[in-house]
Amino acid sequence: MIRKAEFSDCQNLAALSLQVWLHTYATKGLRTGISRYILSTYTENHFQKLLDSSSRNIWLYLKEDHLVAFIAIDLDSAFHGNCNGYEITTLYVSEHFHRQGIGEELLNHVTTQLGLPCWLSTWNKNSQASDFYHKQGFKQIGILNFHLDGELHENYVFSKNNL
Repeated sequence: MIRKAEFSDCQNLAALSLQVWLHTYATKGLRTGISRYILSTYTENHFQKLLDSSSRNIWLYLKEDHLVAFIAIDLDSAFHGNCNGYEITTLYVSEHFHRQGIGEELLNHVTTQLGLPCWLSTWNKNSQASDFYHKQGFKQIGILNFHLDGELHENYVFSKNNL
C-alpha cells in the first residue's frame, strides 16, 4: 500500500534511511565521518522538518503495516533551471524487498500525482540504481558532487520527461 507520510512515521523513516544508506554507501565499513553524517542527518527531527515543508512530499510503501520503502520529493529543487522539473531526493527500498516492483510502483505513483519532468541523482558506484533508473526511462543528463567529510563523491544526474 502506498500512502503519504505522517508525523507518526518519522521514526520509521529515519530507521529505514539508516539501514538503506549504510548498506548502499558504507561498502568499505564505517569511519567517524560516515557515522557522524548519518546519525546527524537521518533523524526523526529531520523527517519532521521535511513534512513541515510545503515543497516536500514523502510517500511510503507499506507491506502488512511495515514500512519497506519510501520516496521523497522536493518541488523547489532544480537542476540547471526548472526544465528538469521537481527532484526525487530519495527512493529507498529495504534490501529485503528489492526486485519486487516496489521502487517502480513508487515512481509511477509520484509521476501520476505530480507529472513529469522530474530528476534525481545517484552515486556513480551504485550501478544497481543506475540500471534501475535507465529501465524506468530516465536518461543521464549530468553530474553532481556529494560532499562528505572533506571528500567529493560523484553522482550521476538522471531526468525523465514527457517525451
